[in-house]
Amino acid sequence: MTATVRTESATAASGAPATAGPHFPDGFVWGAATAAYQIEGAATEDGRGPSIWDTFSRTPGKVVAGHTGDVACEHYHRYRDDVALMAELGIASYRYSISWPRLQPDGTGPVNTRGLDFYDRLTDELLAKGIDPVVTLYHWDLPQALQDRGGWTVRETAEAFAAYARIAYRRLGDRVRTWTTLNEPWCSAYLGYGSGRHAPGVTDPAAAFAAVHHLLLGHGLAARTLRAAGARQISITLNPTAVYPVDPDSAADVEAARLVDGLHNRIFLDPLLRGRYPADMIEHMRRFTDLAWLRDGDEKLISAPLDVLGVNFYQPAYVSARPGTAAAADSPGTEGVAFRDPVGPVTDMNWQIEPAALTRLLERLHRDYHGIPLLITENGAAYPDEPGLDGRVRDAERIAYLDGHLRACHDALSAGVDLRGYFVWSLMDNFEWAEGYAKRFGIVHVDYTTQARVAKDSARWYQEVIRRNGLPEHARAEE
Repeated sequence: MTATVRTESATAASGAPATAGPHFPDGFVWGAATAAYQIEGAATEDGRGPSIWDTFSRTPGKVVAGHTGDVACEHYHRYRDDVALMAELGIASYRYSISWPRLQPDGTGPVNTRGLDFYDRLTDELLAKGIDPVVTLYHWDLPQALQDRGGWTVRETAEAFAAYARIAYRRLGDRVRTWTTLNEPWCSAYLGYGSGRHAPGVTDPAAAFAAVHHLLLGHGLAARTLRAAGARQISITLNPTAVYPVDPDSAADVEAARLVDGLHNRIFLDPLLRGRYPADMIEHMRRFTDLAWLRDGDEKLISAPLDVLGVNFYQPAYVSARPGTAAAADSPGTEGVAFRDPVGPVTDMNWQIEPAALTRLLERLHRDYHGIPLLITENGAAYPDEPGLDGRVRDAERIAYLDGHLRACHDALSAGVDLRGYFVWSLMDNFEWAEGYAKRFGIVHVDYTTQARVAKDSARWYQEVIRRNGLPEHARAEE
């Protein structure tokens, strides 16, 4: 039987635990996630058009070592082997993204049937191995032709996205039950149009806020299109941040945290789940833009009903009020707000490791947003692991990270949070955006010269977690 992101509650554990440690509810979904540009390669094959990441990665100085996704992990040609490996590990659900320029090379107009055929084959292969496909329609690879006409700063792109969603659903909707519209619109808007650290590399706060809106509008239009076509479960994946004041007794620090929470969380969550932008964020955006792009009825369109909210989590943020501090480029208007450097253990991305922050974040989402069903759609860690002389990849740090965050998930479940499943990021090492191939997030090691895959120790550990539907009694410590 294939797994699905269930619509019934998954908060009550049942049956005898298969492990002495934390046991997850029956039906809890165990998955793995990837993204098209990061793994597929075949960038110019079978009619695929250029995306903003093809353009950005070829711009000198934008990506570490000039790396591109041209070849990546060759998943386009090796998908059968990758699916077989997932099946061996016991992964019940696979979250993959569709490359928009593979389906529509120019973002609008004729459909590239050869591109659709690939996702047809991938979906059938997953189902044949008992793995439930979860589709993400947009994981950052906007067709370059749309960017040339304004990208996510203009309404045309939101409307084109809904049309693209219809194309994908018509081909795959008979087999794919869960449809995620966007992955991390925070990154697309603020990193793509604010700081310029991601494609398309624009550095304009007004453009960043216009992108926030049109990404959300695109989600709303696509969600309504999918629902009308018969989609069973519709989702969006955000990367909400657990934001804390460095000094909770300082009114200035508390206000700084509220501002950052607004920019990172409420500006997305409130229109999606409450039908309106927060009043303080409306006023904040007016510092940079006249909001001419916000039309009557847009917020209603954005708040199309969701069946589940995807949550990507990696680290918390601690902020304080510090007059004279320049605004963070990816947080427009945060002059006078300082982001604290990580404290304690960090990953290879220099991201702070604090699993308890995930528990608190999940509890906050459950409490503040009407008990919306939640799904961890990404969680994982980069470490510089390589095979030993015996070929084995010993990644004890990653195992400890995953163990800690799964215990945090279990704590949230125990507190009554409606958490339906967990997707590890990532299935395999891949192109890590502006970091190129310098950072390894996978539970499967990829040799980029030979394309050989090796299941790391973390993959075998995850395999056992899935088999048990639970964790060992004692938390895994780094070795």
